[in-house]
Amino acid sequence: MDLSNLKPAEGATKSEKRIGRGQGSGRGGTSTRGHKGAKSRSGYKRRRGFEGGQMPLYRRVPKGGFKNINRIEYTGLNIDVLQKLADSRSLFVITPEILRENGLLGKNDLLKVLGRGKLTAKMEVTANAFSTKAIEAIESVGGTVIKL
Repeated sequence: MDLSNLKPAEGATKSEKRIGRGQGSGRGGTSTRGHKGAKSRSGYKRRRGFEGGQMPLYRRVPKGGFKNINRIEYTGLNIDVLQKLADSRSLFVITPEILRENGLLGKNDLLKVLGRGKLTAKMEVTANAFSTKAIEAIESVGGTVIKL
């Protein structure tokens, strides 16, 4: 046995339907396409979302909303989280880089410090944005706020 006499097993393959080869073939005339209509013509292609002439779903459902391309998305961190981090790592300066190292901020995230919780340690906080409550809380214990 070699490559020159290999062939598939008996009954494993079928010959293709030869369509449109005259009436005697049994598949002449309409060539298995039925009578008339778009599907019987050459080049017919049903468009995506076609529902047989019924109003398609994408036209029945109303359009909604918009996405503001100028929106600046911040990752919010409350001051109680900063306090917990400062206590566990004994930090007095908090920057986005330190938060990234500790897994609290993503690689390209912008930081906004929010005002939930109590702050006891005096610290220097650097962030892209602050809520007014957070600024008051940080400055009330003698800390400083630096906006990037």
